[in-house]
Amino acid sequence: MESINRNKLFIASCLALTVTSMTFAIRAGMLEPLGIEFGLDNQQIGTIASTAFWGFPLAVIIGGMLTDIIGMRNLMIVAFLSHVIGIVMTIFAGGFWGLFFSTFLIGIANGLVEAACNPLVATMYPEDKTTKLNHFHLWFPGGLVIGGLIVYLFSMESINLGWQWQMATMLIPAIIYGVMFFGEKFPVTERVAKGVSTSEMYSSMLSPLFLFMVVCMFCTAITELGTNQWIAVLLDNVSDNSILLLVFVSTIMVIGRAFAGPVVHGFSPPGVLLVSAILSAIGLYWMSVAGGNMIFLATAVFAMGVTYFWPTMIGFIAEYIPKSGAVGLGVIGGAGMFATAIFQPIIGGVYDAQLVEALPSGADLAAYKSAAAGSAEAMEYAKAQVIAGPYILKSMLVLPLFLILAFSGLYFMRGKLPKGDAALSH
Repeated sequence: MESINRNKLFIASCLALTVTSMTFAIRAGMLEPLGIEFGLDNQQIGTIASTAFWGFPLAVIIGGMLTDIIGMRNLMIVAFLSHVIGIVMTIFAGGFWGLFFSTFLIGIANGLVEAACNPLVATMYPEDKTTKLNHFHLWFPGGLVIGGLIVYLFSMESINLGWQWQMATMLIPAIIYGVMFFGEKFPVTERVAKGVSTSEMYSSMLSPLFLFMVVCMFCTAITELGTNQWIAVLLDNVSDNSILLLVFVSTIMVIGRAFAGPVVHGFSPPGVLLVSAILSAIGLYWMSVAGGNMIFLATAVFAMGVTYFWPTMIGFIAEYIPKSGAVGLGVIGGAGMFATAIFQPIIGGVYDAQLVEALPSGADLAAYKSAAAGSAEAMEYAKAQVIAGPYILKSMLVLPLFLILAFSGLYFMRGKLPKGDAALSH
């Protein structure tokens, strides 16, 4: 890879992932204003949010299949165009369907970034895949921090710039990563370089270990993304600055992933996943019962739990099942987003149901939600949120509890799992 500028490619990949994660943070801050501006209920908002998660798995799986055919560079060109067009369409959306299709296109862009950049990073750094994938995925929470601060600052009374301006800020890093990738030479994927056949690749994806990891990815993704996407809404009246909770979670994740090297080497990928599941369960329960400033401490524990989930799951596949190639990495990422896509409207629907149950009998949810600040209806709605949000968090606790059992088994079997070149020749 002498002619490959892997440092420039890595930085451009990080910028592309930053745009991807900014879409999550800014959309999380937009959910409440969108509902009020366009008269949408929480289930409709959940449907809009879920379209990004639907577009993602379609793009990441199909993109993974195309990676070895059209190349990672061409995938990134399509990702760049989809990001720019999707952002502009969102800015000029006039209602449910405009938001639906523009969010879907952004989801496709996000999926193509993962489809191209995960195998790109794994290929460029074969000596330390999981660590470098953690460093790359550092920019997912990094983008959440940037996006969350943009939402917070732009929403201040002294600035008061709406969600359209917040969306527009993402065009800056999108254009920069597009320019950086333009004209650069990309390597072939590791699977192609090592001569692993297509039939071997698909056979490895039918192995019990790979299928087991897909199921686990369902749960890790929902635990992380399902919570983060709704945290500003679910905890809106538990904390005065609920969007800052998302920034707080993401900042901890950035720091954790920056020091992924010693953590991964000290615990091994299966060990990291087990500890992550334990901390996620503790944090999720604590968030559901904490109040006041204690919510930040509970959120910190949750953040430490979900920090290593996504990149370590991908790194595990790259290290222990490398024959699955770019398609395997695409499928594992797609599985996570597919599960989250299904779960988003469910969260919205259950949240609406809990709000209705907590409001006075016969209350019109839409009327209470859009009530003027300080009115009796607004106060009742705030009380209902305090009940409904923590209920959702407590209901999600079953996911990390399952993961504790699953990763315990994986951890105790870790010595029997081939990895690296041994896995490629196994």
